[in-house]
Amino acid sequence: MFYAFYDIFYLLVLAAIGFSMWASARVNSTFRTYSQQRTRNGMTGYDAAREVLDANGLYDVRIERVSGNLTDHFDPRTNVIRLSDSVYGSASTAAVGVAAHEAGHAIQYARGYAPLKIRNAIIPLTNIGSRMSTPLILMGLLFSSMGRSAITIAYIGVACFALSVVFQLVTLPTEFDASHRAVAAIENCGLLTSEEVGSTKKVLSAAAMTYVAALAVAITQFLRLLNIVQRNDRR
Repeated sequence: MFYAFYDIFYLLVLAAIGFSMWASARVNSTFRTYSQQRTRNGMTGYDAAREVLDANGLYDVRIERVSGNLTDHFDPRTNVIRLSDSVYGSASTAAVGVAAHEAGHAIQYARGYAPLKIRNAIIPLTNIGSRMSTPLILMGLLFSSMGRSAITIAYIGVACFALSVVFQLVTLPTEFDASHRAVAAIENCGLLTSEEVGSTKKVLSAAAMTYVAALAVAITQFLRLLNIVQRNDRR
């Protein structure tokens, strides 16, 4: 059931996790750097989100403050953008970029952006699948010697984990599109100078890499689990 460290799939998972750690460190470092770059017009994260929302006719979307660092998100259930302490009242290019990005998600929701609708639709299934995948895989492998039905249970567990891969896959275009909308809105509304927009793009690009890394981790882990089950199936 368990294989040596040199298993290629295990190494791929480790590489993906390393990439994820690097991406996380990079986004935090980039955000800290440009949190020190003050906007020339004094625009805060709240101001930017409000400007972008109003420019797109989304006057009913509220903006609230939430505790934490980079805990920013858009909640479609309550139609609220929640901006973290480090973004809400911060007059920095980093804060403007993050806030505009969340406004981009609100625009996606209002416009019926397909990948966002798919992601929201599969969240319940993904949550169930993530909880069931490991127990099913372990159960199937432990009792694989008892017959074909046991290994089938393990494959079902792998299929449950695959939902996480699908979720990360549809998350990627959703996040990239939100950043694209954010930059376009910042430029169209004249919220920042061209130099400041460049700084904002760096922050959003760094953040986007965390989603690429999350997809890489999900795919490599899926391949490893599938490989483990297939090896037991051949015995």
